[in-house]
Amino acid sequence: MDLDVFVTAHRAEWDRLDALLRRRRRLTGPEADELVSLYQRAATHLSLIQSRAPDPALIGRLTSLVARARSAVTGARRASWRDAVRFFTAGFPAALYRTRHWWIPTALLSTAVGALIGWWIATHPEVRATIAAPAELRELTRPGGQYEAYYSTHAASSFAAQVWTNNAWAAFLCLTFGAFLCVPVLWVLFQNMLNLGVGLGLMSSAGRLDTFLGLLLPHGLLELTAVFVAAGTGLRLGWTLIDPGPRSRRTALAEEGRAAIGMAIGLAAVLFVSAGIEAFVTPSGLPTWARVGIGVTAELLFLLYVYAVGGRAARAGETGDLEAADRDAGLPTAA
Repeated sequence: MDLDVFVTAHRAEWDRLDALLRRRRRLTGPEADELVSLYQRAATHLSLIQSRAPDPALIGRLTSLVARARSAVTGARRASWRDAVRFFTAGFPAALYRTRHWWIPTALLSTAVGALIGWWIATHPEVRATIAAPAELRELTRPGGQYEAYYSTHAASSFAAQVWTNNAWAAFLCLTFGAFLCVPVLWVLFQNMLNLGVGLGLMSSAGRLDTFLGLLLPHGLLELTAVFVAAGTGLRLGWTLIDPGPRSRRTALAEEGRAAIGMAIGLAAVLFVSAGIEAFVTPSGLPTWARVGIGVTAELLFLLYVYAVGGRAARAGETGDLEAADRDAGLPTAA
């Protein structure tokens, strides 16, 4: 395709479309029809140029023009409470359900790694000696020591905010690092499991594993599940770069990336719940069975949400991506 000839042939149409978009008064009926027709033609022109003669400057101009025209034709849509309700009742649970084949194996393997690290530390005194001096280890693991005091040192509200921020950041890193071919996600995940394994190993070596689990399980079940979901989603996003399947790599990455952004928003809400449990339930005076029961209940409700609500939404065609009306069309729909 001769780009100069193409531009000369269609410049007048683009200029006319630009002029109609700049008009501040209401368009007449014929002018509105003309705007729609010119928008469709400009979208076709953009597609042709992108595929046959990609010129960055011209593509940039037409992309902006088509986007403005699309906004004028379809109207700007404002987010509403209906969007939020739809997200939490369809989009987010469907994304959780669709990615379960990634985050459930991630959870199982990570838990095994954490348990193995804990066993190694608990059964090898020389390993514990490399972590801290004996006096420091006793301070960490004694009744009322640092492991227990951690949950009650600060006011519950500020502690919940701090925990939520830290966990949300870890989940965000797992999701965003997925675009770097999975390796950084594995590193973030390993660091989390290493911290868990150290706590398991040290408290087990001191004969206080039951105390540690009584402090961990109330909030840790839901919290770790959220981290595993983020890591699994990040790994899926990274694998999309390697194997996009039947879609083009660009299309696949865009779709999975948008779903991952939605996942980050949903997981922030899940982590908000776990942070509340960690701040108000874990250090409370409730008996251990009651605190652990609250954590198990929260975890079961999350899994029910994934499989019941998410499974139904996924079977109905939900993917966790934006609605079709909010996505740029992959190809123009009319000439």
